[in-house]
Amino acid sequence: MSVFKRIYQVVQEIPKGRVASYSWIARKVGIRDVRLVGWALHRNPNPQTIPCHRVVKKDGSLASGYAFGGPEKQKILLLKEGVRFKNNRVKEEYFL
Repeated sequence: MSVFKRIYQVVQEIPKGRVASYSWIARKVGIRDVRLVGWALHRNPNPQTIPCHRVVKKDGSLASGYAFGGPEKQKILLLKEGVRFKNNRVKEEYFL
């Protein structure tokens, strides 16, 4: 199975109302290059079933390059799922 497919599988396991960091996903997949997670998500073939909006930086901030409408859209999607922010970062309790 390709690395991208493994990344997509892990992202699909992030429950609604929770987030994971790029580095957490990289560890779960068994890779060192966190950027590879970002590249895979930027090429997400199906954002409706692969919820890449639930992936954030390890400090809780949103990536400026969110491919499906920018960080503003990503924040809206997370807020709709009940994720809350403090100082423009996802609160720690929402991380897996």
